[in-house]
Amino acid sequence: MPIEGLSIIGESINDSVPSTHQMFEAGDWDGIMELARTQDAGGAAYIDVNVGMRTADFMAEAVRRIQQVTRKPLAIDTPDQDLARAGLEAYDPAKADGQPPILNSISPLRTRMFDLWAIQPFRPILLVSEHEVDGRAQPCRTPEETYRAAQCLLREALRRCPGLGNQDCIFDPGIAPIGSDVEGNLVRLIRAMEMIHNDPEFAGVHFSVGLSNFTVMLPSRRADGSPVKGPLESAFITKAKPLGLDMIVGSVKRRYELLPPEHPAMQCLEDCLQRPGFDALMRVRQFYTES
Repeated sequence: MPIEGLSIIGESINDSVPSTHQMFEAGDWDGIMELARTQDAGGAAYIDVNVGMRTADFMAEAVRRIQQVTRKPLAIDTPDQDLARAGLEAYDPAKADGQPPILNSISPLRTRMFDLWAIQPFRPILLVSEHEVDGRAQPCRTPEETYRAAQCLLREALRRCPGLGNQDCIFDPGIAPIGSDVEGNLVRLIRAMEMIHNDPEFAGVHFSVGLSNFTVMLPSRRADGSPVKGPLESAFITKAKPLGLDMIVGSVKRRYELLPPEHPAMQCLEDCLQRPGFDALMRVRQFYTES
């Protein structure tokens, strides 16, 4: 059963997925359209569209083709202004029952993308894992830096996009692989979510993460044969949902669930939040090597 109150942005139409990359390279639009159909049928609330570093015409064609086979709204997923423009120009809200697309993502150094609102109103995913320092992008290393980046982006979004409200804004605090997190990214992310969630200025906003990034490079099975990635991803959802997480870029094939406190994956996640650097990595390793 799906988790009540959690929407999935279907992740499969993304150039970083090897099989999708091959379809893009071959111009296999039938295959891409089938991915859209499958994710729609699997319960995705949005269909992600990330064509990598291809042309603006390619992005526009992808949007048009996908909208032929699904009425789910799309998430135009690119840091490139021209590709974003092409995707928004090609998008037809009437084919998504009037729903606007998501634009993923706008960071503190990509605020020019708010100008695209004039072409097509959208729901922005606001990336707050980086901020501007002396005109250059730097990763947010503390919850406070992440919170300030969120505050600046929310104010800029509401100023630049007439009619946009808090309820339209989606914050992505940036999730890093737990299997290589020696810098305390998980702690930064959770603490920042707490700060944002508790601030009335952010009332009504949404949170989303690229959840598959959390377990990349981990083995698929534990020593006893039980799965690794699904339970750890579910543990993150369980921890973050009370803090406002209500969207993920994820797989409709994954069985996400809310876990009890005594679940081994939940205990692993809680331990990682308490242990610094290398000790946290060793706790993750213990989770998948012990039966």
